[in-house]
Amino acid sequence: MVILAGRQLALAILTHDASHQSLFKTKWLNDTLTDWLCARPVWNDLHKYRKHHLRHHSKTSTVDDPDLSLVTGFPTSKKSVMRKFMRDLSGVTGFKFALGRVLMDVEKMEWTVSNDRRWISQEGRHWSDYPKAFIKNSGGAIATNTAIFSALWAAGHPKLYALWVLAYVTPFPLLLRVRSMAEHAGMETSNSALTNTRTTKAGYIARALVAPIHVNYHKEHHLMAAVPYFKLPRMHQMLRERGHVAEPPTYWQVLNELSAKAD
Repeated sequence: MVILAGRQLALAILTHDASHQSLFKTKWLNDTLTDWLCARPVWNDLHKYRKHHLRHHSKTSTVDDPDLSLVTGFPTSKKSVMRKFMRDLSGVTGFKFALGRVLMDVEKMEWTVSNDRRWISQEGRHWSDYPKAFIKNSGGAIATNTAIFSALWAAGHPKLYALWVLAYVTPFPLLLRVRSMAEHAGMETSNSALTNTRTTKAGYIARALVAPIHVNYHKEHHLMAAVPYFKLPRMHQMLRERGHVAEPPTYWQVLNELSAKAD
């Protein structure tokens, strides 16, 4: 399931790159193909995500950053970090995330990928508006997951779909949390990606689980978001050679730093 969750994160990162129009040269491939092959299977929406994410880039680390809630409160204690991780692995975080997605898709809550909740006024809505909104907003996720289940059924292994769902509810939130922590938690509040964003060194295991598609080169990505993922390592090397960035920490070092506060 951990491997599956890592691949689900890879789909989310491909969606992220397409939201910057940097995954493909063609707009249709970025906007439509990636939306259906990468975003929808993990209950995402590329177009809604793009609007949210571009605001994160323009307001990084400020009070107007829509992702600020994902990385506030660090550094903290090891006990606090472990409690967060246990909520992720036990399915509590995944259940809350799924409930939030339902509320967003019935349009009771504004769409977001962060922990912020903004309720939408329901004045004037009829009960039939809720299922209509859900089908409109969740139809892509339902269709693509039906296709995944159907393919497994045709292959004679329909029960394997349960692993896809379990991976999404349990390890996936943990991998998302570690990735988010590494990118911005504990960094300065500033207007410069050199100080408000972190690049992290990723070995084979990290790349398989929390850093697919070179997403660990996050400082470089924030400096120049149009650079495609496969050129980010070279950009990092150039910045290192010119003395603009230091050798990055590993994910383990980042987690230790962010959990070093006394209880």
